[in-house]
Amino acid sequence: MIRSLTRVALVAAIAIPSLGLSASSAKAQTESVSFTLVNGTTSTMTHFYSSPTTDTHWGEDILDQDVLYSGESATITIDDGEDSCEYHFKAVFDDGTESLGSGTICGGETYTYTD
Repeated sequence: MIRSLTRVALVAAIAIPSLGLSASSAKAQTESVSFTLVNGTTSTMTHFYSSPTTDTHWGEDILDQDVLYSGESATITIDDGEDSCEYHFKAVFDDGTESLGSGTICGGETYTYTD
């Protein structure tokens, strides 16, 4: 009887830390990322969209009702649950032009639009 309980305790001791490690890894892969967006153009940026490179749809306008005037910057946070750092970007300006780009954003980077 003691021998069986010892095996169960040993299996539980091994399994529990493994579950904790898996939960930590999953959480780390889905954290939000923040970066600095710089409008280095001569136009006002009215909309900004991001999408993981694996997605074919743009998300919602990250600027929402705000705008980014020429020379201004803003901290952008993407909280999409993705574990990839590869994103496509789309900026729309007050003169009607759109600018597409892409970048590796894992947190702390600066992404600049220029004329």
